[in-house]
Amino acid sequence: MTVRSSSVRLRAHAGMLLWALLVGLSFPAVGLLGQQLPPLWLTALRFTIAALALLPLYLRQPGWPSARGWLLYLLMGASLGGFFAIMFWAAHRVSSLSMAVLFVSVPLLAYGLGRGFGVERPVPALLGCLLLGAVGALGLAWAEHRSSDQLLQPGMGEALFFLGCLCSALYPVLSKWGLARGWLEQASVPRAFWSLLGGAAITAGLGLLLETPENLLGMSQREWLVVVYLGILSTSATFWLQQHATRLLSPGGIAAYGYLVPFVAMLVMFFRQPEAIGWAWLPGSLLVLLAMGLLLREDLHAHAPLHK
Repeated sequence: MTVRSSSVRLRAHAGMLLWALLVGLSFPAVGLLGQQLPPLWLTALRFTIAALALLPLYLRQPGWPSARGWLLYLLMGASLGGFFAIMFWAAHRVSSLSMAVLFVSVPLLAYGLGRGFGVERPVPALLGCLLLGAVGALGLAWAEHRSSDQLLQPGMGEALFFLGCLCSALYPVLSKWGLARGWLEQASVPRAFWSLLGGAAITAGLGLLLETPENLLGMSQREWLVVVYLGILSTSATFWLQQHATRLLSPGGIAAYGYLVPFVAMLVMFFRQPEAIGWAWLPGSLLVLLAMGLLLREDLHAHAPLHK
């Protein structure tokens, strides 16, 4: 392992930090969309905008999928398309506290699925970091519970959102699995581009069967701007960043950056409501930051340059 390879891994981690920032900023934006809008068609529109945003980069390094690649891109698109569609639906039906608590499961689910698919090594240190991050994220959810009147009320909405979390965890696992078998392009832009198109096709097809696309015609100018923002920044950029990291990091290590999403959402809330700052937020924040620091240290140490 050369020093250059180590710096490439460090850039992959830096990219996932940016991923967490963009995803964390997208959650408040989703709440600005009307409850009457069809979630499957919103997701298809969001993915189409994101694919168009990546098109200039894709044309510079095009890659045409194989037959197996086409099938895998459809499955990858369906996995994240399912998560985003469920998130749109749940935004007005499930409390943010319940969503935050359930989202904690994604890194651990990715680790377990990665072990099942044979793309995740049995690394006790990584599992320890994931568990520590989960405790910290739950601490942030507890602090949010103290500062609001929200309650944990398990129901069908929460069960559906957990299914969405499972879909989210499956995406990096399928990406790593496809790369290991040579079914997917080595370049990250084509992988992001085709998985976005696959997700748009799957969600639009389901939307034709289950929803009324005419409801999109009633979108306000603000809602269109929100969808464009989500498509360009929160989707095209995050898909590319995640695919860029997939070649180097494990599925569990990638999904672990999801623990920073509630931390970013907390910072946004503090900016908008400074009076909400309190000591209750400190333990969870410190545990999340400690877990991510240990994760970075463990990964860089495991792939440190060898000196003779």
